[in-house]
Amino acid sequence: MVVCGDDGLAHRLAAELRGVYGEEVVLVVPPAQRTVRPPVVGRARAVSAALLDRVVSAAVNRAAGNAGSGPPLTPAGDARTLEAAEPVEAVLAEAGVERAAALALVYDDDETNIRAALTARRLNPRLRLVLRLYNRRLGQHIEELLDQAALLASGDEDAAVGTTTVLSAADTAAPALAATAIAGTAKVVQTDGLLLRAVEHHGEGAAPGLATLALLSSETEGHIEQGPQLLPDAEAVRTAVAASPGRGTVVLEQVSYASEGSLSTGRGAGFIAPMASLFSRRLRWSLAGVVTCVLALAVALWLATGIHPLGALYLTLLDLFAINDPAVGDPLARQILQLLSGLMGLLLLPVLLAAALEALGTFRSAGALRKPPRGMSGHVVLLGLGKIGTRVLIRLRELDIPVVCVESGPEARGLAVARRLRVPVVLGDVTQEGVLEAAKIQRAGALLAVTSSDTTNLEAVLYARSLRQDLNAVLRLYDDDFATAVYRTLRAAHPYARTRSRSVSHLAAPSFAGAMMGRQILGTISVERRVLLFAALEAGGHPQLEGRTMGEAFRSGHWRVLALDTGTGLTWDLPADRVLRPTDRVVLAATRQGMADLLRRHGRPEG
Repeated sequence: MVVCGDDGLAHRLAAELRGVYGEEVVLVVPPAQRTVRPPVVGRARAVSAALLDRVVSAAVNRAAGNAGSGPPLTPAGDARTLEAAEPVEAVLAEAGVERAAALALVYDDDETNIRAALTARRLNPRLRLVLRLYNRRLGQHIEELLDQAALLASGDEDAAVGTTTVLSAADTAAPALAATAIAGTAKVVQTDGLLLRAVEHHGEGAAPGLATLALLSSETEGHIEQGPQLLPDAEAVRTAVAASPGRGTVVLEQVSYASEGSLSTGRGAGFIAPMASLFSRRLRWSLAGVVTCVLALAVALWLATGIHPLGALYLTLLDLFAINDPAVGDPLARQILQLLSGLMGLLLLPVLLAAALEALGTFRSAGALRKPPRGMSGHVVLLGLGKIGTRVLIRLRELDIPVVCVESGPEARGLAVARRLRVPVVLGDVTQEGVLEAAKIQRAGALLAVTSSDTTNLEAVLYARSLRQDLNAVLRLYDDDFATAVYRTLRAAHPYARTRSRSVSHLAAPSFAGAMMGRQILGTISVERRVLLFAALEAGGHPQLEGRTMGEAFRSGHWRVLALDTGTGLTWDLPADRVLRPTDRVVLAATRQGMADLLRRHGRPEG
């Protein structure tokens, strides 16, 4: 296996392949450079600097990757490492691409990955390629192009050729980050035509559902006593719930095709959404009042004169626009109603003028960024609109969750998306006074800090906690060990506040590793500091599944078959004595170690 990259995902992926899957790995990274951590400036300098020193010390003293989250990861340094500025042909040849089984190109720059993929495909048509691309549409075209190039280079249509898989670290990590920010939000995996939905239950005993995917950490007075337990058996669930009635669980609620139950787009529909975007609330109430008065005058005219209701409405509108003849010689009631209709017409003129001006202003400011409205509350404050932040924003709006974004750069890629989705944005440095306050952080439901700077994310969370002790906070950190140390420290400092720290490389690496092993990981969900993987595969070729009953195929803490794909639908309520045939395509959940045991190419023991 060859892994090429320039950030933490490359090191994490190499460690995953070597430490979990037992693969021989060659890691290609840019030349090592000494970097100095930028100083922390602003309001939380002393506090955040002390916390940084504390969590860095904790991260250094930890065993690599062995925080109760599966098998220990072998450091990437144990693999063969090549230093090269770019993955040119000579570098790829030295890394052994001609003899490699798979190549992962996970540079942050899409162009670098595409250029290296074209070179690698020419060197080895049978090579399995895994590319990291942010642009989804471009990724689809590149995947087809590289597969076609492999077929042509082989010269034999029946010969085995390498496959190409295009993944995005942002798309992989965004659902987990978005779900973590919202308490009670369902964890959803939707890909490859399938939809899996899981939800957390707290203090409800054995929650109903298709299967219990995890037991959450048990806590007493805010202190964690035991870490999460993934894929427990029924006896373990009953024992844990009986011992700690308030212990939470993650329960699978739905396994279906995506068309059977899709997420809300959160963009509104019909006539209400355009009205709300064009006219202010005060103007909408004024228009509603005028319409009500006109209808009341029409009803009064109908009752007073006895004419047809539509005729009464017609005469009222003529009086309203002053184009009817004077009611000379008509009954007194008719004359009074005509005067009232004329007066209502005078009141309608400024309302129509205000509507025209507001509509014109809306169209003129369509390209401008919205500001947070005064009464906004219960929203999510999203810091950073880079690659990760943009995907998280889209995910939150799909869940119909109100968002206020904070971005320091006016040229950030996510600003166009925020403008299209009409999401309020505050432009400014989050480390400066008043920026978080402008985002209504005091009334926010959660803070999600996903900028590219660990220091900025940490400082923002610390300051937000100084304003609101009970604020739900999720911060993205570069290194998983560092994220774990920050999580534990903040939990100790704020035991009654909900704190989560996430590493994008930790969330994305299992999907990339599975693709390098030849299997597509449908998606991942984060369970506290651990990751649960979902995959669809045929039972044939897997002795742990083929020829075994459903009960025998379940291995607690490793994998669990959730449903059987029959081609026409998904069957999830399978009897325990149902034998899995080689042609059965199953949807399963697995831990990192469990997925490694299922996909392992070598005869390494599973234990």
